[in-house]
Amino acid sequence: MTVLLIALGAAVGAPLRYLTDRAVQSRRGSSFPWGTLTVNVLGSLLLGALVAVPVGPAVAALLGTGFCGALTTYSTFGYETLRLARDGSRWRALANALVSVAAALAAASLGYAVTRALRG
Repeated sequence: MTVLLIALGAAVGAPLRYLTDRAVQSRRGSSFPWGTLTVNVLGSLLLGALVAVPVGPAVAALLGTGFCGALTTYSTFGYETLRLARDGSRWRALANALVSVAAALAAASLGYAVTRALRG
């Protein structure tokens, strides 16, 4: 049952990642991977909020592992950072790595803190 919940969450998260990435990237018109940064920060914010709420294993599998796991993408982040470096944009590659990690950690912390505060 857990695997089915993960698959269901991923079936929603993965297309949402793709559509969000393409929408953001098409508006930015830049070689910097704004779309991937956006989905990773958003997914981290949601996962931080989810961790702050005591949920059962089924909800954690569906939303945490399935949805947030498919919404965020470490492999694309790694690939795009390497692509920037190989294309001669080493400063952009470094900025992508630093901003992505810092922003995702900050978003997860913010999601957790806001959810805890709202719960009282």
